[in-house]
Amino acid sequence: MKKIIVLGCSGSGKSTFAIKLHEKLGLPLYHLDNIWWKADRTHISREEFDEKLDGLTKLDSWIIDGDYSRTYEKRIVACDTIFFLDYSEDVCMDGIAGRVGQKRPDMPWTEDELDPELIELVRNYGKENRPKLLELFARYPEKTVIAFKTREEAAKWIEIL
Repeated sequence: MKKIIVLGCSGSGKSTFAIKLHEKLGLPLYHLDNIWWKADRTHISREEFDEKLDGLTKLDSWIIDGDYSRTYEKRIVACDTIFFLDYSEDVCMDGIAGRVGQKRPDMPWTEDELDPELIELVRNYGKENRPKLLELFARYPEKTVIAFKTREEAAKWIEIL
């Protein structure tokens, strides 16, 4: 495991899991939200984002945390290991609600309320993003995919790593 991506719905705990992986493995960690978003809640261009992502994937080792469906395949091709936090909508809704008002290392600002667009993203993840990921996992069988259905499964796995 030298090139790792952590995928899952918003609120699943990708960043928390990625931080724990980083602490255990010592690999450089990159949060895609910190690359895409600016502190003033605007974002860089797609072209600039893609350039930065391409630069990261060319490095010798990394952990890249973030969903960003437009770049799924690019990251899957570049990685050797995929962690998929395949949690229920309820768990992810609780996750996004629980981070309101919390300072986070993966985001350049603190949410002061739940974003309606984020709520919709979580509601639609199971029928829009999840099937895309499962199809890509099947298309790249040489990649190691480690999927967790619960936070408890992920916590046990990382504990024994």
